[in-house]
Amino acid sequence: MVILGLVTLMVGTDWALHTSFLRVRHVVVTGLRHESRSAVLAASGLIGTALIDVNGATVASRLSVFPWIDAVTVTKHWPNTVDVRVLERRPVAVAFDGNHTLQFVDASGHDLGPAPLSTNLPTLQYVDPRSRSWPFTHAGFNAALVASRLPAAFAAQVSVITVDGHGSVSLKMTTPVTFILGTPTDLTDKFVSVASVIAHSQLRPGDVVDVRSPGELAVTGPSSG
Repeated sequence: MVILGLVTLMVGTDWALHTSFLRVRHVVVTGLRHESRSAVLAASGLIGTALIDVNGATVASRLSVFPWIDAVTVTKHWPNTVDVRVLERRPVAVAFDGNHTLQFVDASGHDLGPAPLSTNLPTLQYVDPRSRSWPFTHAGFNAALVASRLPAAFAAQVSVITVDGHGSVSLKMTTPVTFILGTPTDLTDKFVSVASVIAHSQLRPGDVVDVRSPGELAVTGPSSG
């Protein structure tokens, strides 16, 4: 009898938790700037779901199809409301895709969607003529990483970030002067060297500064490339 009573109680509780009164009626979405609220709400599948069945990981998985959405936090409020807090990705650069459409790119190399040609962010370029469109295979991610780490001291002066098939990165400045960084290691030291050269050296348009070894800077004339 005890077992039967417990089963009856569990069935009754489950039924009660799935009544219409305890189904999601209100969804509050915050953090959206680039994605459509109505599209996100529809994809979440929350409206009409029993609040007890709402699973944050499931909602986050459903919303991962939106390129701008990086992370999702879901909070349930009884009896029938869900808060969905969205963290969007931050664009750090732009790049042209295979259709020669300019796209926003984030620090991890995600293509976020079309960008206006007037966007004031560095443009990522691949020097390998076989693949000039983003994401340039895996090598392009080095360029995106460098873009995300540019210091405020000279970030606004960086016009183009190039990367080759070996992942070696160079900064083309608005002056125009080029700084060769190499692979994105020891970036803090390399950026300190770049800032020091900009502040204390008389550079000419077309000069190329090699900071791959920050303690051994080399300045040459215009690159033949």
